[in-house]
Amino acid sequence: MQTIFVFCKCDLGKAYDVADRAVLDIEQVSEVHSISGQHDLLMKCYLGDDTDIGHFVNEHIHAIPGIRDTFTLIGFKAFS
Repeated sequence: MQTIFVFCKCDLGKAYDVADRAVLDIEQVSEVHSISGQHDLLMKCYLGDDTDIGHFVNEHIHAIPGIRDTFTLIGFKAFS
């Protein structure tokens, strides 16, 4: 299992619409947080080990209307 975090910049007034679409339409998106700073949303996604991260972001995240830009980080290990 791969964990990625996708920071999203959205069109003005579209962040909540983007968040709703992401959690409802994309199975791999586990959480979406509204955040402050340079980005509007932070998406936490779980992908299969054989999933190509670039293709996933391009085909699923970038396909959501209202997203202007993304920045993706790969998680290595979760601590609890």
